[in-house]
Amino acid sequence: MPARRTLLIPALLDDWFPLLQYAFTSDSWEPVLLTEDQGLAGLGLRYFHNELCYPVFLVAGQVLSALASGKYDPARCGVLMGQAGDECRGSCGIRLTRKALDRAGYPQVALLSLNVRGIDRDTGLPITPVMVRRALAAAVWGDTLAILRNQTRPYEVHPGAAESLWRMWMKSLGDSLCQGKSLTRCQIMARCREMATSFRRVETAPRKVQKVAVVGEIYTKYCHLGNWDLERDLAAAGCETGVGGITWYTLYYMDSHALKGPAAQRKLYRLLMRYMGSVQREMLDILNEAGYRTLPPFTRMKEQAKGLAPLNCTVADGWLIAAEAAAWARLGYRKILCVQPFACLPGHIFGKGQYAALQRKLPGARLVSVDYDASTGTGTVESRIRMLLDEELDF
Repeated sequence: MPARRTLLIPALLDDWFPLLQYAFTSDSWEPVLLTEDQGLAGLGLRYFHNELCYPVFLVAGQVLSALASGKYDPARCGVLMGQAGDECRGSCGIRLTRKALDRAGYPQVALLSLNVRGIDRDTGLPITPVMVRRALAAAVWGDTLAILRNQTRPYEVHPGAAESLWRMWMKSLGDSLCQGKSLTRCQIMARCREMATSFRRVETAPRKVQKVAVVGEIYTKYCHLGNWDLERDLAAAGCETGVGGITWYTLYYMDSHALKGPAAQRKLYRLLMRYMGSVQREMLDILNEAGYRTLPPFTRMKEQAKGLAPLNCTVADGWLIAAEAAAWARLGYRKILCVQPFACLPGHIFGKGQYAALQRKLPGARLVSVDYDASTGTGTVESRIRMLLDEELDF
């Protein structure tokens, strides 16, 4: 059997990719998460027009930086890139990156497209039942761990205890995924219960902390490169952070994007949505019974979003932004950061375009919009975040 090739995975989902990477392991590919984080935008801008969206620069810059490091053999490397397949300009990222790699002297590096819309079929990574099973477990476990850590960390008596426990569980669950173990529904939920029990044992003390929710475009919401380590900074400021999990985003995508295909494909996704929705509800029941606050199940959150945003607004993150903002506000996260990359046209129109109306409909909350871009100074971003944290909400 020929040796496996290296599948480079650019950063995107910080709290999920350490687990989700194992969904992409196969007899042909060995996944590796990229960790390069210096000078990425500038490197990407050497090959792209500066009017493209910020995540495209960062992804391309991270790939080029990794290849230039000498750690990988370009002749035995591939790069995995996700494509939403809607009006997002990032869906063209794989073709633009192909040109950049060729210009940089890496024509031998393969590019693999991860999508469910049949885009770039000649470069598509086949989606197998094994991949789906591992991805489901990774998504559920990633959501569970993120919620447990975020709601334990601000109150821990011993600093770093929640983060250390999160890393321990990431290692243990990663080993299970790598070996293909504990992937039945009952086993997935059993591990969720074990995680909740272990976090309940962390010694905590009651404290008055600010509860801050983060909503917005997927890359800037979930990736430390896209949001300049926002999660770390909020934690350092003693905030309890609320970020919607990847199961909500996946169900939103199925509901609003993947159901646009042929009849047979729509039927398949309806079945997948029902199953994943029931798995999500079981996960949330475990967390709620253990005393943790969560967003409502996807179907209920969508129902609650009526009147907040048009539910036919499904471009990019569409109505999901309004739904998550409202749901977090109901849970007591009255300060809400709405993040997006500059030059993301769908994000500005269908995301940022909602904020003023949404603020009027959520009188008990405060929304602050933050743009991230290669040309934006850190002081501009930090001042907007600080403005929200320092504001006294008494309405």
